[in-house]
Amino acid sequence: MIEKLTFGRTGHLSTRTLFGGAAFGPVNQLEADQIMELLMRYGVNHIDTAASYGDAELRIGPWMEKHRSEFFLATKTGDRKYAEARDSIRRSLERLRTDHVDLLQLHAVVEDSEWEEATGQGGALEAAIEARDQGLVRYIGITSHSLHAPAIHKKSLERFDFDSVLLPFNYMLAQNPRYLADFKELEVMCRARNVAMQLIKTLERRPWGERPQRYDTWYEPFDELWAVDLATHYGLAQEGKFINTAGDIRVLPMVLDAANRYEGAPSDADMQELVRAQDAEPLWA
Repeated sequence: MIEKLTFGRTGHLSTRTLFGGAAFGPVNQLEADQIMELLMRYGVNHIDTAASYGDAELRIGPWMEKHRSEFFLATKTGDRKYAEARDSIRRSLERLRTDHVDLLQLHAVVEDSEWEEATGQGGALEAAIEARDQGLVRYIGITSHSLHAPAIHKKSLERFDFDSVLLPFNYMLAQNPRYLADFKELEVMCRARNVAMQLIKTLERRPWGERPQRYDTWYEPFDELWAVDLATHYGLAQEGKFINTAGDIRVLPMVLDAANRYEGAPSDADMQELVRAQDAEPLWA
C-alpha cells in the first residue's frame, strides 16, 4: 500500500500520492469508475479536483454518495471575486453530491494582480471563509503554477493562515537556483505553521512543443515505466510532501505502481540520466 502521512494540521492521514482529479475531465463514467476502483485497491484516500476540470466533479459525485467517509475530498474555485466564488463552491458541492468538502482551494493564482483580487476585500477568499464558517468546507488552501508559485505562496501565508499550498516541483525545477531558494523558504514557513505542501508536475518531461499531444496533460509526461519510477520516487523523496498524480488516466496506473514500490530517493546520477535519456526540458526557463 502507498505510504500515508498526516496532511498538515488537518489531522487526516492521507496517502502521499493524491489523486489528481484533472484526469477525469475528458473521461466517461465507466472509465472513471474503473479508475476509482483502482484507487481504492491501492488505498488512495485523498482526491484533489477542481470546478474547472471538465466533468471531473460529476464523475466523482456517484462515488461520494457511497464512499464519502473514505476520502479526504478537495476541490478548487478559479473565481477571484466573492459572489462568483460563493456560487462556484455551492455548485461544486452539488456536482460532487456531498454537503461539504474537506479542502477548498483558490485555484491557479499566478499573477500578483489576481492574487490581490482573490485574497483582498470582496475576493474569493472571503467566500471560502464564509463557506468554512457555514460548514460547507473544513479547510482552505491555495494553488499556484509557474516559477512565481513559491513567492505567491509565501506572501499568501503572510496574509492568511492557509491550511495547504500546491505548486510545481520536480528534478528540473530543483536545478533552478532561484526557484529552489524560494521553494526552500516556503518549505520552512509551511513546516513552522504545519501547512500541507502538495507537489504537481512531478511527472513533467517537457513542453509538447510541435509534437502531437498524446495525453490529456498540458505538458508531455514521462510514460516509460523506469522513467515514471524515477520521477515519482524523486517526488516522494521530498520529505513531508504529497504529490498529485498526472492528469491522464493512461499514465495514472504507472504512478500508483511506482508509489506503491517506493523505497527511497533515487540518486542524482540516476536523475541526470533520466533528463538526458528522455530529452527532458523544464516547462519554464
